[in-house]
This record gives sequence, C-alpha cells and structure tokens, in this order.
Amino acid sequence: MAQPASSHSSYDAIGNKEDLSDVIDLVAPTKTPVKTALKKVKATSTKHEWQTHDLAAAAENFVIEGDDATTDTASLTARVFNYTGISDKVARVTGTQESLDSAGRASEMAFQKETKMKELNRDIELMILANTAYVAGVDTTARKVAGAQAWIKTNTSIAGDATASTGDGSDAHTDGTARALQESFFTDALGTAWDNGGMPTMGVMGKAQKLAIAGFNGNATRTEDGTKKSVTNTVDIYIDPMGNEVRMVPDNFCPADVVYFLDLEHMAFACLPGRDAHSVKLAKTGDTEREQILIEWTLEVGNQEAHAGIYDLS
Repeated sequence: MAQPASSHSSYDAIGNKEDLSDVIDLVAPTKTPVKTALKKVKATSTKHEWQTHDLAAAAENFVIEGDDATTDTASLTARVFNYTGISDKVARVTGTQESLDSAGRASEMAFQKETKMKELNRDIELMILANTAYVAGVDTTARKVAGAQAWIKTNTSIAGDATASTGDGSDAHTDGTARALQESFFTDALGTAWDNGGMPTMGVMGKAQKLAIAGFNGNATRTEDGTKKSVTNTVDIYIDPMGNEVRMVPDNFCPADVVYFLDLEHMAFACLPGRDAHSVKLAKTGDTEREQILIEWTLEVGNQEAHAGIYDLS
C-alpha cells in the first residue's frame, strides 16, 4: 500500500503544534537516609564542640573493713570538635525565560530552586559519609566538615595494611588492600562496639555491599511467595550474636568500600542559628534573577565509640 497521490500528510504540513507533555520526568536518587535520620541540634560557633566521657575499666573491687577510703582517680571528660562548612547552590534565570509559559512548571526560578535544593541535600549526604578530615579554613580556603570515616575508628574492621584515622576528625583513614565483605567483619565490628557500650541501630552501605550482605549464611532460607511469583532476597535487619538489631539501609551516597553502623543517639546534624537551608536573592547585575540556596552545617559524632565501621572493601 502507498499513500494516495496529492494527500496532505503531517510530513508536509506547516503549523502543527508541538506535543510537549506538562510533566517533567526526573530519574535520579534523591533519598538521603542518614541526614534525614539524624537529630537536629544547634551550633553556636564555626568550631562546634562537645564533650565525651569514658568510665574506668571494670575490676575486682573489695576494701578492708574499717579501712580509710582511698580516693580514686578523677574521671575527666574530653573535648572534641568539628568545623561548620558552608554549602550552597545558585540558580540563575533570565527575565525573558521567567516570563514565558514553560511546560511542567509555573515558574522557572521556583523549579530551579527546587532542583538545587535536592542537589544540595545529595551533596550533604555524601559529605556526612565521606572520608574527609576537617579544615579550619582561612580567608582563601573553605572550612570543611570531617565526615564519618574520619571519626569512627575504635570499633572497626580494616585491612591489615590500612592506617586508621586518629578518630577525632583531624585526619582521614588511609585505605589498605580491598577485601571482599565477610560476615565475620560484621561480628568483629559490632562485637567491639558492644564491648565499648555502643548499640548501633542503623547500618549504611552502597549497592555492592548490600548485595554482598544478601549472601550471608543467615539469609540462606529465603521467603518465596508462589501466588505472587516473587522471591525475597534481602537482609533488612541484621541481629548480631549479642542480640543487637541493626536496620540495613542502602544509601546511594555511601562510599562503595564502606559499611557504617551508626548509633543515632550519638550523632547529630548541627546548623548555626538562621543558617539552616534557606534561599537569598542576590543582587541584580543585569536582566537575570539569581538566588542562592545556602546552609551552614556540621556533623556532631558524639562519642565515636558508639559507632562501628567496616572499611577497605572491594
């Protein structure tokens, strides 16, 4: 069959209107489970400080009847800190574009601001979980927030040739030879945390390690639903030998070679007053509008012995 002669088709026509959907389809990871889960506290200085405290080791304790009391060594607190960092995104739209009738959004600036806020949250999630030491900053250098791996040191499983951080945010962990994740790494790290009084409740890892966890021996018996023709192959709750339940949360922004175990009672997200996420209109320099979405924040790790981590994974 062929098109009849002299037919006026869409290929020839001039003036057919565009068919543009009024829906903007976004496909990108936007969940930030750690930032969302952290309690929010107030910072009052660019150097945000807190105190930690440990008890003397438990020991046999008997005294002689009637003897004079002996003074025990004072138990002192330690003072630790993290610096606040300023994070921002800036949207800029021309006056002409803002005045046009755009598909999928009533205002181009409002759409750009919403997009930039999502991007900013993704950046912060990545920085919270990063292996980054703090930087005090000067007039020509930005302050930096120390990420989780620069803090969590005591309750960890690391490669034999790795160098652990100091555990106070001042330096980063130096990676060793990459290792495949094993369940024994879990029991070692969580067991050490239990020894030190930590009770992590949230496990955080990227896709590769979440897949590896699905292969643990405890997940050998998988749930199968014949009616729905579905098989469940995941470990969502890991219960260690000490009975501690850890919810396993995949995170797109967690370093691929790390599994964190976080005790959310001992970690917080801190902002300076009035410096939580907000937008500010910037001065006009021509026929454009600019708005800056800005936040000044830091990570408060509490006592790093409350948390645990597995590093140097393949």
